[in-house]
Amino acid sequence: MIWDEIEIPKEVRHFMPDESEETVLGQKNGATKQYRYGNLHIREYDDKYLVHMDKVDPRQDPLGHLIHDAPEILIGIASGIITGKKVASSIYKLQKNIPLSKSTSILAGLAVSAITGYASYSFIKKLKEF
Repeated sequence: MIWDEIEIPKEVRHFMPDESEETVLGQKNGATKQYRYGNLHIREYDDKYLVHMDKVDPRQDPLGHLIHDAPEILIGIASGIITGKKVASSIYKLQKNIPLSKSTSILAGLAVSAITGYASYSFIKKLKEF
């Protein structure tokens, strides 16, 4: 759940600022389309719009948007990279004299990276709901 998100039923009012732009930036959360109008992020569903204000417009400052509005993405990426590299390095050191040890360590690192990154992302996203 996003803080200060407003639900606007389509049956009550068709809501869309004239200058809004359809965008792929942002998590769709099941929306059919999403739009941006400055810092306003609008998700369109079949029966409603969900609207909230971002602190930073990702079209103007993508890194600032990740830091202020979506830190769970950065934390997921960072934890995935750190743990994946550590696991790959550890496995390679243990098996460096075995054939295909480099490939095995890279694959293990990538697998752990994906799992850890997603777990960290999910955990931080859940924390933001409280």
